Amino acid sequence: MVNISKELEGIISQMLKPLKGISLNIVIEGIAKKKVIPFDINNENDKNLVEKLKKVADNVLIDVNKTGIKRTRPNEVGNDIEPYVKKSLLKVGYIANTPMTLTGNRKSSGYPDIEFEDENKIWNYIECKTYNIDNIDTSFRSFYLSPSENFKVTKDARHIGFSFELIVENSIGNMHIYKVKNWKILDLSKLELDVKYEFNSDNKRLYREELVLAEKNQQTT
Repeated sequence: MVNISKELEGIISQMLKPLKGISLNIVIEGIAKKKVIPFDINNENDKNLVEKLKKVADNVLIDVNKTGIKRTRPNEVGNDIEPYVKKSLLKVGYIANTPMTLTGNRKSSGYPDIEFEDENKIWNYIECKTYNIDNIDTSFRSFYLSPSENFKVTKDARHIGFSFELIVENSIGNMHIYKVKNWKILDLSKLELDVKYEFNSDNKRLYREELVLAEKNQQTT
């Protein structure tokens, strides 16, 4: 049996304890060295921005509900909402884009979904979400942020959540037609995050010869 030092035991034990309640602003500043700008409800510019964002959300609701979004599962609709939000931001006067990474490329996957600069030269990031009213108070994980060498947050900015409540309007076979019932606009600067470590590997290491105890390679004719 391999002897593991007490120091290593302590490190592994500490890693298995998830970190809880870390504010998004601390995470972003630690990863990207950028500030998360909170909304100030007493600031006139911020109040005006919220009013415009409410129009954006209303436009998304109207546009989606014209035909609905066809999907087999509700968690697939989140990606479909994003183009509607971009289109609606353009309608109220903002140039909405997929965020640009440190290398200067626009990257669709990962946090956040959209970036735009407002009339006061302040940058804003938007994350698009959907929810079902039946699970809004559950502890199921619904927000993910992974560190990356090519992270999409490259500016001091507000971080905003656009979340839309979905309902099933109709079903055709295994396809559901989803429509928007309500929406929420969130100030993500106040969002608390948890960190849970995991150990992982890949196929190259998983299936290397010295691990194989037995196998069968049946030839087909």
